[in-house]
Amino acid sequence: MNPDLDLTLDRVIRAPRAAVWNAWTDPARFAQWWIPAPAVCRVDRLEARPGGGLVTRMSDDGVDFVPHVDAVFVVVDDLERIVWTNAVDSSWRPADPQPIPMTAEITFADHPDGTDYRVIVRHADPAARDLHEKLGFADGWGTVTDQLAAVSGQQG
Repeated sequence: MNPDLDLTLDRVIRAPRAAVWNAWTDPARFAQWWIPAPAVCRVDRLEARPGGGLVTRMSDDGVDFVPHVDAVFVVVDDLERIVWTNAVDSSWRPADPQPIPMTAEITFADHPDGTDYRVIVRHADPAARDLHEKLGFADGWGTVTDQLAAVSGQQG
C-alpha cells in the first residue's frame, strides 16, 4: 500500500465469507449493491475469472442506462481475492476510463464476526489518487460496501 497512490477501505461484514464472495461473483447479487442507491445497476458481463469482463451500466430512473464500468478481472482467487482494472477494457484493449483509471484489489478473510473485507484502489499517480478522493471515494465505496453487507446478510 502506497498512501501517495492508493485509497483503502477496511470493514468487517457480518456475513460469512462465502456469502460476501457470492455477492461479488453472482451477477444478480452484484447488481443489487454495486452502485449507490437510489441509482440502479445493470450487469452486462461479470465473468469472475482471470481475463473475464466486468461491464456495468447505471441509471438514475431505472429506464435509461449509461456506461459505468468496462473492466477486466486480473486475479480471481476463490473466496480470497479479486483484482480488476479499468485501464484495460473487457475486450482486452487499453482504455482511458473517465474520470479515473484504477486497479482495485478486494480481499476476503474469515473474521470472528463474519468477513474481514479490504479494498485497495491503486492509481497511476498522486493526481489521480487525489481526484478519486475528491470525487468521493470514501462515501461512494463506503456506501456500496454497506449495500454489499446488506445483500450478503440476506444470503448468510
